[in-house]
Amino acid sequence: MQDERLARARLLVANYVEPYLGMPLGAAKAVKSVRFEADRPLVEVELGFPAGGYARTLAAELQALLRQAPGLGDATVTVGWQVAAHVAQGQLQPLPGIRNVIAVASGKGGVGKSTTAVNLALALALDGARVGLLDADIYGPSQPRMMGLQGERPVSHDGKRLQPLAAHGIKVMSIGFLIEEEQPMVWRGPMVTQALQQLLNDTDWGELDYLIVDMPPGTGDIQLTLSQRVPVSGAVVVTTPQDIALLDARKGLRMFQKVNVPVLGIVENMSTHVCSNCGHEEPIFGSGGGVRMAEQYGVSLLGQLPLDIRIREETDGGRPTVVAEPRSRIGIAYLDTARRTAARLSVAALGAAGFPTITVEDT
Repeated sequence: MQDERLARARLLVANYVEPYLGMPLGAAKAVKSVRFEADRPLVEVELGFPAGGYARTLAAELQALLRQAPGLGDATVTVGWQVAAHVAQGQLQPLPGIRNVIAVASGKGGVGKSTTAVNLALALALDGARVGLLDADIYGPSQPRMMGLQGERPVSHDGKRLQPLAAHGIKVMSIGFLIEEEQPMVWRGPMVTQALQQLLNDTDWGELDYLIVDMPPGTGDIQLTLSQRVPVSGAVVVTTPQDIALLDARKGLRMFQKVNVPVLGIVENMSTHVCSNCGHEEPIFGSGGGVRMAEQYGVSLLGQLPLDIRIREETDGGRPTVVAEPRSRIGIAYLDTARRTAARLSVAALGAAGFPTITVEDT
């Protein structure tokens, strides 16, 4: 009898489709154990993405699921998480101490890429991850202001490596810390690439679960070189629903595909405009573009974020939305987007291992 109950409990837990993963817990290899103790089910789940603010919710969902099944009664469910290091593209070796590098990119400027990058980094940290943020936009570094660190300068304790600055629980490095805010960077591509590699490799990041890289906009030589030389575990493409923005976003997505960087998904920014007076929402840049693009390229739509004056005000003030209003509707949207991003990365290796490469040859 107990064997039947145990089998039923295991099946229920394994078949539960976790919303951020978008797949059953069993398929994601997230079920650590299911057993009975004192005639009650004891379930242990270990997610591959940060779940500090979500573990209780998932545990309650699984408890309710088991409680509804005949003969199982009240279950004890424990939800933990562990971030693993994922393979980078080509033969590139992982950076010491950094488990995963996630590139946040866009095909063009003006779509809110940097704002998205900083809020994703902060959301991952809020869920318990160790996070760094590299501002790779040499020509237009904006993270010092967004993180409230303008005017600050990094130091070196050994004369070899810079210590990143810290704000809101994450480590930050930017060329903006080394130059005056209004100083233009009149550099050619090779100089930019060299500067970025120095910022990346000569910074003492310590131990990180994720390093979020705010990439320069576009798909030119600089972006391609960075994609080939920086060990990236996955990429996020930011766009707006507007057709013109989507055209450029497709180029960015295909650039990552050409250099074998997994595209974790698309973030549709400015999906709707929220009126600051009445709260009315209107899709002023069109609607459904991100959904169609995700379907076209077989990637996930990680999130749809609004165009809201509070996002601009909070970011300009050095306290991005995830810090200023983490429980607001917009703050929760960023948290959900960050969890989907990390969840997609956690199962990317499973997908690669689960499907063999089939080669068709003429003989």
